[in-house]
Amino acid sequence: MFGGGFGAQEIVLILILVLVLFGAKRIPDIMRGFGQGLREFKEASSKAMSDIEQATSVETKPQPSAPPATTSATPTATAAEDAPKIEPQ
Repeated sequence: MFGGGFGAQEIVLILILVLVLFGAKRIPDIMRGFGQGLREFKEASSKAMSDIEQATSVETKPQPSAPPATTSATPTATAAEDAPKIEPQ
């Protein structure tokens, strides 16, 4: 019974139990509610999928590039220029 799905005997037994428990008049109401719930679920899932696709397909606009950083106009001295000069005697 639990091995590989439902056979014809199990389905007939389930249908008889549903008929006995709920009665013939309530079954269409139950199925209508089930169908409406399934329809709402499908609509919500398709809306969620379209929202996800729309969010991932949004093209990003290129950001304006920042102006290049300016350097100071004063030259920097090298270590050889800053070293004390030794004059020969």
